[in-house]
Formats: sequence, structure tokens, C-alpha cells
Amino acid sequence: MSKALIHNKVPFGQKIAFGLGMLANQLFPAVLGIFIVILVENLGFPGWMLGVIYFVPKLFDAITDPIMGFITDNTKSKWGRRRQYVFIGAIMTGLSFAFMWQMYSTDSITYNFTYFLLWSLAFYLGITIFSVPYVAMGYEMSDDFHERTDIMATAQLIGQLAWVFAPWLWVIMADKSLFSSGEVATRTLSIYVAIGCTILAAIPAIFINSKSTLNENYEPLNLKNVSRSFDLIIEGFKEALKIVPFKKLCLATFLIFNAFNTTAGFSYFIIKYYLYNGSGEGLWPTLYGSVGAIFTTVLIIPIVSKMSKIMGKKRAFLWSQGVSVIGYLLLILLFVPGKPYLFLIALPFISFGIGSLFTLMMSMTSDVIDIDELNTGKRREGIFGAIYWWMVKFGAAIAGFFTGLILTIVQFKSGEPTQTYETMLGLRLFFSAIPILGTLTAMWIMYDYDVDEEKAREVSAILAQRRSSH
Repeated sequence: MSKALIHNKVPFGQKIAFGLGMLANQLFPAVLGIFIVILVENLGFPGWMLGVIYFVPKLFDAITDPIMGFITDNTKSKWGRRRQYVFIGAIMTGLSFAFMWQMYSTDSITYNFTYFLLWSLAFYLGITIFSVPYVAMGYEMSDDFHERTDIMATAQLIGQLAWVFAPWLWVIMADKSLFSSGEVATRTLSIYVAIGCTILAAIPAIFINSKSTLNENYEPLNLKNVSRSFDLIIEGFKEALKIVPFKKLCLATFLIFNAFNTTAGFSYFIIKYYLYNGSGEGLWPTLYGSVGAIFTTVLIIPIVSKMSKIMGKKRAFLWSQGVSVIGYLLLILLFVPGKPYLFLIALPFISFGIGSLFTLMMSMTSDVIDIDELNTGKRREGIFGAIYWWMVKFGAAIAGFFTGLILTIVQFKSGEPTQTYETMLGLRLFFSAIPILGTLTAMWIMYDYDVDEEKAREVSAILAQRRSSH
């Protein structure tokens, strides 16, 4: 049996290094969500193309994640199981992100669609190679119930800065003294974003401790065992999903995060076409994203971390998600033409949803991995991380498909100076209803989640005794 890197108290510098990786992990999708507006506004992509662009690469990503989980869990190397993949994935992701946005409106829509789709596949392959071992690093940093929450809270605090800064790209892109058009801005800024994110993503590979796994008894990784490897991946999936608490974590995350993702891009269109009737939107799309992220970073994550220690992870999750439902209900009333500042009232409530989600869920996944080791004698952070994020990414693929479908249903017209009242009413209703439905269903699923602090500490103590005897 392999011995994971187990420490009760993790040095603060290690937490920061892990958190900077999370900043890269969140900057890429944050900037992607902003740049992708250019596909509709400047390059004329219709709703169905947007749906395909969301769906196909993320579906590909969801397929490659479990394979990467198996590879990283069974890698024999003097650098350990994770670091080399994090470093290689960081470089691949940065390069493909920069190339992905080098498009011109003088080319045909079909050419740009094909170009973007192909580079998206390369980008998401890089994300897989980086993120699966990176997330596994976090799971194995500590075996302490509360220290795990502190690690994930620190990572989420730093990672949320992506959502504070990224919306300001809208302001930079709209500045005619800097860029003549949105497509020019995107081509240029994507290069700077790629360089910065590559450096951030490489930091965990450089600074987080690891040990040699050259002498570990892992499954062989060679071409002769490819078919058997796929069998082992499927077996690992089945074993992991037999653990009911883990299944609940996956389903709840799937529902909340991907309901949020389905409508995430709609705020820009609602502000521009409903609050301003297409005549201009000023700083408000930027403030919608940035202010919400500031609340999450400065207020919500520290509160949720404290709630977790006082009332337990499950109750902290249920209370936080309930508050977010109130926020989405408020948005139905607070998008008022001519009064854009009103929607800011709802943002602290909404921030509880996403702010608590990964802070608590990733910490709870670490607890479940201990249960798996108790049952199987194996440490499989990579495969559990891959399965968990497979649910997230497969859901994101579905969410992307539904984003395009909803724009088609409400008859949103790409590139038009205005939209009809009926179109904007439909978009506003979807914008609140889908996250509310997803959140309420997730709360119902998590209501009887049963891995509390007492159970987690009991499992941890048994594992510690078992390791000391080997």
C-alpha cells in the first residue's frame, strides 16, 4: 500500500502555493466566460454554435479526466505522482489558450468555429493534465477534519480573486484608446492571460512537497496494459460511487455548479439589453461579477469556514445554499431598467452558494477518500478527484448545451442592437429559476449526508494505526 503525504498541520506557505494553483484553475474559466461573448457580439456565432463550443470540449474533458486520474495515482517517479503532470499541463493549457483566441472577423464564421473548437480540445486536454493531479495534491495534504477545510478555504479565497479581477477585462476591452475592437482586444489580452496563468499553475508543481514513488507497488503504466487500465478505471469508478456520501457530494455539486454555469453568461445580456436597451452598459456587467466575487472572497468563505467548525460541514452547506436561493429570488425583482445598482443588493446572498460549494465539498471529499482507504487499502486521491470533477465538467458540458438552447428558445438575436421584451423576460426567468431548482434539489440530496466530524476522526485514527503497523 502507498503512503500518502499525511500531515495534520500544513505550513501556511504550502497552502498559499496550492491556492495560487487554484487562482490559475479559476482564472482560465473566468476569462473564458468573458472572452466568449466576443464570439456572439463580434464574430457572429449563432446560439447553436455557442452550445456546441460549450458542450463538445467539456464532454471531451470529462472523458479524459478519469484516465488522467488513473495515470497520476499510479505514476512511479522520483518527483512523486503529481508534480510533473501539473507542470506539463500548465504549459499546455497556457499555449493552447493563447492560440485559441487568434481569430479574425474577416474569416468566415465556419472557419472561426472550426478553429476555435479544435483549439478548445487542446486547451481542455491541458486542463485535464494540470487539474486532476493538482486537485489530488490538495486532497492528500492533511488527514485532519478541520485542517482540510482550512486548506480548501485558503485555496478558494485566493482562487476567487479570479472572479474579482476578470470582469474588469470588459472595461479594458471596451477602451477604444487601447483596442480598436473586441476581437483585437481578445487576441492581445489572451496572450497576457496565458502567460500569467501558466506561471501561477506551475507554482504548486515547484513548491508543494512530494516524495519519490519509484518503489511503490502501483499498477503498471504501459501500452500493453492499456485495455486493463481502462478496466481498472471503470472498477475504480464503481467502487468510488458505491460510497453513498461521495455519490451525494458529486450529485449536489453537479446540480448547483452547473445550474449556475447554464445561466452565468446571461447577466451581461440582461444588463446590456434589458437594463440599457442595448444602448450601453457601462461598468455594470463588470460590477456584477466583481462585486459578487469580492463578497465571496472577503466575507463568505471566512464565514462558511467558521460555520463549518461550529455546526459541521453539512449544516454549513445547507444554510449557505438556502441563503443563495433568497438571492436568486431577489434578482427577479431587482433587475430594474434605469436602476442597475439595485441588483447589487442580491449579490451577497447569491455569493453564499458558490462561495461555500467547493470550500466544503472538496473538504468533504477528503473525508470520503479516507473511507475508501479504510475499505480498500488504497489511496486514490487522483481517481476520486477525477470522478468528482468529471461530474462537474460533464455537467458543464450539458450546461453549455443548455445555454445555447435557452438563447435559441428565447429567440436571442446575435449581433442585434436590441432584443424584444419577450426575449429578455424569458432570459430573466431562466436566469433565476434554473439555479433555484438546482440548489433546492442539491439541498434535498445532502439532507441525510452522514459523514460528520466524529465519524471522520474515527476513520482517521484507524488509518493512522494501520499505517504505523506497516
